[in-house]
Amino acid sequence: MARSTGPAHRAQDAEATDSQDAGADPAVPDSPEEPPTGPAPPTVRNRRRLTLGLVLLAALVLVADQVTKLLAERTLVSGQYVPLLGDVLGLSLVHNPGAAFSFAEGMTWVFTLAAVVVTIFIAGVARRLGSRGWALALGGLLGGNLGNLYDRLFRTPGFARGHVVDFINYNSFFVGNVADIAIVASALGIALLTFRGIGVNGRRLEAAAAKNVRPDGEPTRDGEPAADAPKATSGRHAADNDE
Repeated sequence: MARSTGPAHRAQDAEATDSQDAGADPAVPDSPEEPPTGPAPPTVRNRRRLTLGLVLLAALVLVADQVTKLLAERTLVSGQYVPLLGDVLGLSLVHNPGAAFSFAEGMTWVFTLAAVVVTIFIAGVARRLGSRGWALALGGLLGGNLGNLYDRLFRTPGFARGHVVDFINYNSFFVGNVADIAIVASALGIALLTFRGIGVNGRRLEAAAAKNVRPDGEPTRDGEPAADAPKATSGRHAADNDE
């Protein structure tokens, strides 16, 4: 039997076609990803370059410290003051068994252990370097720390009990050396970087904190969207929600 092609059948075919079109998923254009904000994370090559700079600066400070100490021991007499700027600044040879200002003279081994811990800590932090300022600060700190650590390990009266050679007399207030200058300068640099909110990896501390915190104040895991992040929906889901 032949199929009828009257007006009623044509109307039913048109309704069926419209219903199929309504259920089809419309093409949803991909939304472009937002470009990352803030400085880019340090590359491996950049981190290696900064680490190399740190090591070279530390070596330079260490060599300068030990050479000047050697010259001081060869040219200065213990207890004798050689003025450079009158009484404000001069040279005076001192073998210090303690810390600054001759503090805790009988606990040399404690300062030796502390210097070893500081060296290990700096070596660990250097693996995350992404800031030139931090590379300079940590390099100076490492070099100064190694300079005094060498004295405590290898100078008289014995291993890990050696006396640090000091020769720069500051108005008879205290006597220091090149390593002390590097340590103080590095400490000021670290304080300045921290005050400016610059992390060891080169990123702003407040920006990094804001990136890992949800709007409700709870920390987010890596890759987890924030609570108010819009969720992508397909055309079919959108149609179901409208219904």
